[in-house]
Amino acid sequence: MRIALGLSYNGTAYEGWQSQLSGNTVQDRLEKALGKFAARPMRTLCAGRTDAGVHALMQVVHFDTPLQRELPSWVRGTNAFLPRDIAVQWAREVPDGFHCRGSAISRRYAYVLLESPVRPSVEAGRVGWVYRPLDGAAMREAITHLVGEHDFSSFRAAQCQAKTPVKTIARIEVSQRAGYWRFEFEANAFLHHMIRNIMGCLVTIGQGQQPPGWMAEVRDARRRDVAAPTFSPDGLYFLGPRYEARYGLPERTAAYDWLP
Repeated sequence: MRIALGLSYNGTAYEGWQSQLSGNTVQDRLEKALGKFAARPMRTLCAGRTDAGVHALMQVVHFDTPLQRELPSWVRGTNAFLPRDIAVQWAREVPDGFHCRGSAISRRYAYVLLESPVRPSVEAGRVGWVYRPLDGAAMREAITHLVGEHDFSSFRAAQCQAKTPVKTIARIEVSQRAGYWRFEFEANAFLHHMIRNIMGCLVTIGQGQQPPGWMAEVRDARRRDVAAPTFSPDGLYFLGPRYEARYGLPERTAAYDWLP
């Protein structure tokens, strides 16, 4: 039997998703909890690895098991052994051919940014921060240069292991509620640090240090050194993948309505 889980977590305390010798990653904590619930070692695969400090509202994982359990039991039973900043949101039985990463048709992220003369406090670690005012019109013009299929080498981390820097961004949306800005990204796939590097450029443009057309210049240069520095991981959320409707998997969790 193959089971898919939807998982949310606050990544502040963890060294990213992928298992490390330290044991202080989201994957390590999830597999430990699953192992306690199932009374046997468990291994999982995820839809998209997240870096240290990055959060997720609907990370999707899958694993194979011979155990017969009611689906709600995989949620409640696993959550009983998870720390309070990680929670399984749902469980579904999926076909053996389903692969949480390979079956995804797109991936979604959001970046939440606080514009304020004072640093975050209650939302520390959960939002990025700028203290200079941002020009929304300039940023919205800049993102038009990123939608579509492009070579995103200028926004790619040196340690990125993707086979190609060519990706297709389906949409980028920018919204504002009081001092909070929300940037949503959806693409077929993302390069390592791609969104955080784009955010660095958007903030540079939003603060008037470069014109909106500079984004196209950075894109076409295909060189990381021409772009802005990598922005903070604090406000980055993995919203989750999308799958074909035939799999019957949720596309959102309750936390979508909490996020500014």
